[in-house]
Amino acid sequence: MASQMKLLLVSTSGGHFSTMQGLKSFWHQHERVWITDRKPDTEVLLENKERVNWLPYQAPRDVIALLRNMPSVFRIIFSEKPDLVISTGASLAVGFAFVAKLLGVRFIYIESISRAQELSLSGKLVYPFCHEFYVQWPNLCNKYAKAQYRGIVYHS
Repeated sequence: MASQMKLLLVSTSGGHFSTMQGLKSFWHQHERVWITDRKPDTEVLLENKERVNWLPYQAPRDVIALLRNMPSVFRIIFSEKPDLVISTGASLAVGFAFVAKLLGVRFIYIESISRAQELSLSGKLVYPFCHEFYVQWPNLCNKYAKAQYRGIVYHS
């Protein structure tokens, strides 16, 4: 029987989206809404009849794009009323982490596998707002008290 938990799945296109696809065994059993940028790889969500909120691509360190997306982030969280926000990055996660914390919604972040020695900029920015923070390299748990290692996420 499917859970009644409602998820917001937040990721940018490319590798971050692929990582979220690798978590399908978890999210496919829950009600969910995707938040991502519209690119050829993410358009598969339409083919799979997933609910999607498209946001403009938000490049790393693009504070203007972050601020421009904030009204949409508030609108999405208010209207969807998720139980949990999960993000695999990258920069789209920052606004969602902040608003989720502000509104008391649980937020989980999964750091990119490419970050073996240090957290990404997005990871560093969302770290204080996360209820759970997962890394894909065990050595990062020695550097970041909140980091948890549960293995590698991959999408085949």
